[in-house]
Amino acid sequence: MDIKTFFNIVGGVALFLYGIKLMSEALQFIAGDHMRKLIGTLTKTPLRGIFVGILVTVLIQSSTGTTVMTVSFVNSGLLNLTQAIGIIMGANIGTTVTAQIIAFKIEAFALPLIAIGVVLSMFKVKKQIAYLASGIVGLGLLFMGMQFIESAAGVISEHKDLLLLLSANPFTGVVAGVILTIIIQSSAATIGLTMALASQGLIDLDAAIPIILGTNLGTTLTVIVVSMSESRPAKQAAAAHVLFNLIGSILCLIVLPLYKEIVAMSASDIERQIANSHMIFNVIITIVFFPFVSLLAKLIETLIPITPEKKPEDVMYLDPTLINVSTASAVAAVKDELMHMGRIIYGMFELVRESFFSYDQNQMEDRLKRFNSYEQSINTITRAISEYASEIWQRGVSDDVSTVLGCYVNASLDLERIGDRAENLIERCDYMDNYLSKDAIEEFKDMYDTTMLAVGTSMSSLKDENAGEAHEVIEDLERRIDNQERTYRKNHIERLNRGECDPEKGVNYITLLSNLERIGDHSNNIAGYTLDIISVNERA
Repeated sequence: MDIKTFFNIVGGVALFLYGIKLMSEALQFIAGDHMRKLIGTLTKTPLRGIFVGILVTVLIQSSTGTTVMTVSFVNSGLLNLTQAIGIIMGANIGTTVTAQIIAFKIEAFALPLIAIGVVLSMFKVKKQIAYLASGIVGLGLLFMGMQFIESAAGVISEHKDLLLLLSANPFTGVVAGVILTIIIQSSAATIGLTMALASQGLIDLDAAIPIILGTNLGTTLTVIVVSMSESRPAKQAAAAHVLFNLIGSILCLIVLPLYKEIVAMSASDIERQIANSHMIFNVIITIVFFPFVSLLAKLIETLIPITPEKKPEDVMYLDPTLINVSTASAVAAVKDELMHMGRIIYGMFELVRESFFSYDQNQMEDRLKRFNSYEQSINTITRAISEYASEIWQRGVSDDVSTVLGCYVNASLDLERIGDRAENLIERCDYMDNYLSKDAIEEFKDMYDTTMLAVGTSMSSLKDENAGEAHEVIEDLERRIDNQERTYRKNHIERLNRGECDPEKGVNYITLLSNLERIGDHSNNIAGYTLDIISVNERA
């Protein structure tokens, strides 16, 4: 092989991969916030996971990316192993779409596609059109890359003996597919290279099918590497990916002659046959394995048992690998971390409630220690969300996704302020026991309950994107809290004038009411962010 042929192959593969990258970015941008909501459905049944796995893989143009995303979700506790296996199955099917596109012999349209995309991008158009133009350029580059690979493939005929070895020994073909996929880091590119060789008559279907099986195994390496630094649940998901592809490949090799006949009957030209072999394999293996998903999950859980690794107050969902795989999945992770913050805030207010209404000096040291741990976690998570969001913005997202992400970041800041107000409350818990009248305590408890209802409802509205709950906070609970603050402040001043409460310490009661009122304001802000997100959804 001369240097020109070498660079034709390398350059062709590079154009191919860059074309896929442009298509992926365009599809994700055009999908916008719909992608985020699609990812939000992952925590359902394994069957739904298969369909979501297919769709996400088509959008991001990478089964490895979808599987890495799934490993991250398992690591953060969003998915259990059974659900993850369904998504992995779907990802394997979704990646076959790229091979089907490549099999269309439209390389002659590569330059026209690039020209159309470039011309569209030169005009001042909406971002959606600009990204559509980028995707068209990507499709053109994909086919241009295939042209370079095919033109170079003919020169490789001098090594035909080596290529014949692939036909003679299926295991050699599998190993070749694994090695190529590991080197190129793209099963689609390996399949494209295989098609190019077959189109030049350098390999036949006997050699091509084992190479395709090898690509399925080669994609597992990246997932294994990612899972090594993750929790044991993530390692379980990676093991499921490996076992699923490994067992499927072994079964296919056992019935290889029959499988080859099925593939040969599916199309007349070898390039389409290769694309079909990839699709048929993944569809059949998914159908065969689906009834045994639970059994496979139990087997893996037995081989790789789970041990507790994360404390509930740690940063749980902000996995940096998600940003590289899909910004939409990273935005969804920010929302999950926000809900995690909400659960910690709830724990803080439970401690405040215990300290005020079940005051016991002997327990206060332990309560304050736990409260301070929660407070530090809230501060840490808030900073982590801001830093994580900045990285997402730097990657570039659609206006809609950017708006949603901004709402999540602002909500995290409001939650941090709520935590600060909770700290102000617990520092004054001893005033309730010794210095206030029974009426003052009852009024405080009433306002406290209303405020906690506002916090909980605002977070629920954000989680479910529920306009009804958001309006309840803004139009009812926030006004009720304001009215309670004014009324109870006035009542307390009258009690102080009557000498019913300690004049020196009792004045701090006003501060308690003020802190509850400010918590209501922050809850109102969070409900407002919910309505902003719903507005984005309605525009999309």
